[in-house]
Amino acid sequence: QVQLVESGGGLVQAGDSLRLSCAASGGAFSYSMYWFRQAPGKEREFVAVISRSLGITDYADSVKGRFTISRDGAKNTAYLQMNSLKPEDSAVYYCAARLGGWSTTKDDMDYWGKGTLVTVSS
Repeated sequence: QVQLVESGGGLVQAGDSLRLSCAASGGAFSYSMYWFRQAPGKEREFVAVISRSLGITDYADSVKGRFTISRDGAKNTAYLQMNSLKPEDSAVYYCAARLGGWSTTKDDMDYWGKGTLVTVSS
């Protein structure tokens, strides 16, 4: 059974940095790894993806140049380094895994973590 556990969320000020981690078990690390986020009253949205084999990455336009996704195969952990945080980045951040082809649609994800809350104050 694939399990994803996020950590690293918290309360920070605008302009600060934060690194989120997603610990994967049950074979999840053979999947492409994703980060999504959901703010109160809004749809869950794609943030970043890193492919399972070549490590190809993609980002939502709103975070390009500020966020970096990475993965450590030895630790079965994916990361989201978030720099220059803005209040509009405040959300619950979810880790997800997908075995199939390239997609950034939340409905295409195979597994989800329970999320970690990020709050950015102005």
